[in-house]
Amino acid sequence: MPGFDFTDAEEEVCTPRVLVTGATGLLGRAVCKEFQKHNWLVLGTGYRRARPRLLRCDITDEDAVKTLIQDHKPHVIVHCAAERRPDVVERHTEAAVNLNVHATGTLAKEAALSGAFFLYISTDYVFDGRNPPYGEDDSPNPLNLYGRSKLEGEREALRHCPGAVVLRVPVLYGEVESVSESAVTVLWMKVQEGETESCTLDHCLQRFPTDARDVAAVCRKLAERGRQDPSIRGVFHYSAKEQMTKYEMAVAIAQAFSLPSTHLIPLTEQPAGSALRPNNSQLNCSRLELLDLSVEPRAFTSAITDCLWPFLPDKRWRQTVFH
Repeated sequence: MPGFDFTDAEEEVCTPRVLVTGATGLLGRAVCKEFQKHNWLVLGTGYRRARPRLLRCDITDEDAVKTLIQDHKPHVIVHCAAERRPDVVERHTEAAVNLNVHATGTLAKEAALSGAFFLYISTDYVFDGRNPPYGEDDSPNPLNLYGRSKLEGEREALRHCPGAVVLRVPVLYGEVESVSESAVTVLWMKVQEGETESCTLDHCLQRFPTDARDVAAVCRKLAERGRQDPSIRGVFHYSAKEQMTKYEMAVAIAQAFSLPSTHLIPLTEQPAGSALRPNNSQLNCSRLELLDLSVEPRAFTSAITDCLWPFLPDKRWRQTVFH
């Protein structure tokens, strides 16, 4: 994982520096790689899963955040860290709010004080899914605690750092360390159950699975433009354009790997006991497109094949090499 000490005086002057929270996660890793590829100095942070070349920091600790930003003086902060699992947020609300809301406010406040460009990753779940597609100016109405916590995080970001950017994205997948890391790649386990048992999958909620590498590219473009243009602020949307239920994603995965899909059973109503999700929270991404800050989304079939081929039974040895 990219991570560098900002100690070289000449590089500090000449090379832009980015601080990425949640650098151990799916999107955080992609953001680190994207900025590093474009010659930024990258400092990635983690906490429980922090590893060599990453800085261990509990971003819910205000003093730790202040020290982090004062010591490293990033030009840009991309805040990816979050509790993103709606059902977990319902069960562990206080911890989720500390991370999704309070830590965001602290980071935004310190970004404003230091003059750093602040980019906060949010979610399409701030909308209720009843009247898509949703533009940046449409009124949010989250259905679950996760969506509410991310909406509060947006408000904290913009309140403490008026020049901040909020980037709302849908469900993500990408180069994962384990298939359970994404709600999309975890479907690989269901696909592989074909020889043993049938399984039901949601065929009710419309989703727009988006590759984290594309989101990372948008983050970099926003950061590069935003550092030069103060009008780049407020809320933006980015999403892939292919509309799929989880059932349809699983069938597409099976087809991509020439595996059977007859054991996959479509379920046309939300399961009881889980956090309520929006039926269709499609994002209108025209603001990014008009400013030439978007990227063409990768096609789902080819992108998901890129992500999952290391997990084929005869390829598992490749995981340590691939990642």
